[in-house]
Amino acid sequence: MVTVILILITALVSILCFAGKLNIRRLLFNAYAVWHQRQWYRMLTHGLVHASWGHLIFNMLTLLFFGPVVEEYFSREFGAVPGITLYVVLYITAIAVSSIWDLVKHRDDVSYNAVGASGAISAILFASILFEPKMGIYLYLIPIPVPGYIFAPLYLLYCWFMAKRNRDNIGHTAHFWGAVYGLLFPLVCNPSIFRHFLTRLLG
Repeated sequence: MVTVILILITALVSILCFAGKLNIRRLLFNAYAVWHQRQWYRMLTHGLVHASWGHLIFNMLTLLFFGPVVEEYFSREFGAVPGITLYVVLYITAIAVSSIWDLVKHRDDVSYNAVGASGAISAILFASILFEPKMGIYLYLIPIPVPGYIFAPLYLLYCWFMAKRNRDNIGHTAHFWGAVYGLLFPLVCNPSIFRHFLTRLLG
């Protein structure tokens, strides 16, 4: 599965950074370096590195759970090769797109850094909800799954609220815009997917 390949690549780069074999500071997202020094590659490479083992494991497990749903649907909808290609394009571009807000907001802040594939993971999660809106999603301390169509708006509200508070080191705006992108990308590729969403939701 392509999902497994994405996980292996991300895990390998992150682990090499943990071990000091790669310099994480050359790969992380720094808005000032991207904007003023034109180090545009950071818009993508920051999705390959993570702040800790917990950060890496959480993101990769989420990708492992929901990535195959998107991978399978794209393959069925567009054909094997075009579908897999679109899946990879969604994941990679979501890393960059989810960081645009923070790039513009923090472009003059030399100390603003971010790492992780969370924006892309949010995109994959929300694309899977678009395809399977009644899919159960487990949350912390809640022993029963929450349907995707309920989880999605709550998640967006939570990200927006936490971004406004700005009291932690989590990239809530990247999560928010990654999620929105995960909904829009499939619909741009094929607007009839919205009809599929309504059928699955109401059926």
